[in-house]
Amino acid sequence: MIYDVVKIFAPATFSFFVGLLIAPPLINYFYTHKMWKKKSGKEGLGGGGTPIFNELHKDKDSNTPRLGGVLIWLTVLLTTLGFWAAFQFFPDPTTEKLSFLSRNQTWLPFFTLIAAAFVGLIDDLFLIYGRGKKGGGLSLPTRIALVILIGLAGGLWFYAKLESSTLGIPFWGIVDFGVWIIPIFAIVMLALFSGGVIDGIDGLAGGIMSVIFAAYSIIAFFQNQIDLAAFCAVVAGATLAFLWFNIPPARFYMGESGMLGLTAALAVVAFLTNAVVDLLVIALPLFVASGSDIIQLLSKRFRGKKVFLVAPIHHHFEALGWPAYKVTMRFWIISVICAIIGTVLALLG
Repeated sequence: MIYDVVKIFAPATFSFFVGLLIAPPLINYFYTHKMWKKKSGKEGLGGGGTPIFNELHKDKDSNTPRLGGVLIWLTVLLTTLGFWAAFQFFPDPTTEKLSFLSRNQTWLPFFTLIAAAFVGLIDDLFLIYGRGKKGGGLSLPTRIALVILIGLAGGLWFYAKLESSTLGIPFWGIVDFGVWIIPIFAIVMLALFSGGVIDGIDGLAGGIMSVIFAAYSIIAFFQNQIDLAAFCAVVAGATLAFLWFNIPPARFYMGESGMLGLTAALAVVAFLTNAVVDLLVIALPLFVASGSDIIQLLSKRFRGKKVFLVAPIHHHFEALGWPAYKVTMRFWIISVICAIIGTVLALLG
């Protein structure tokens, strides 16, 4: 068991320090090439302006690079391939044990992370250079379509290659969905993608995502999926390295290149650990953020008035006068509690 623990913590620690090492040159490159939004503010989901949000963030969006997510997936890429290459070129029991890239556990989340992050990178670059719909990057329908395609591809691999079509339902048992597991896979990935709106305050998304992946590392460990546990720990370590430079004042923002990759990989990990329903608890802050956006949009459309001063909900608290750091740290606390409860439910289930 001690070797399994080392297999998880060694790559995770390595990824954290790799992230710290490559962050300064990345940041220097981003600032040298002015890779930030040239116009601050945003447009609401239902169209129109967002004056409260724009007033709160008028001095934050510009002059801060968006591509911080590159640090996360690049660190995961270097760490994963580094330990794999060490075993290929220097095969012995130690390097074999530390390599965690395996077909049945980590191929799918690893390649999903990279593929989705690449889509997010394109969106970020379009936003930076004024391409896409009204110079605002890829349109929302385009991003949704791409996420669905990635989800369907992942679901097909899960169903056909891993020969798995069952999900554990709390208080119900194991349910076999057959081929319907493929669209379910895509729906879960899309739901998590909607939670990407949590990336709105310095340090918020990085802290929450690192906690979520740490929780799934624990779940995978107790399921004896050690390679998957190591992968989740590596993602958590890379995200903490990002957070080191994202706490106020942020040196960069995560952007779609980070959130899209992380949420897509998280969906895969949830299916591999058969802890999809537990996502509702472990990743509750993500669903609360996206849910508040949906509630706001529906209320404005059908009631003609808002529920929140500004959505997502973390900006509502900012508008109430809470300092950004207070919102962030309280969301971190909530995220830790949700992760603990969700992990316990997953292990008991």
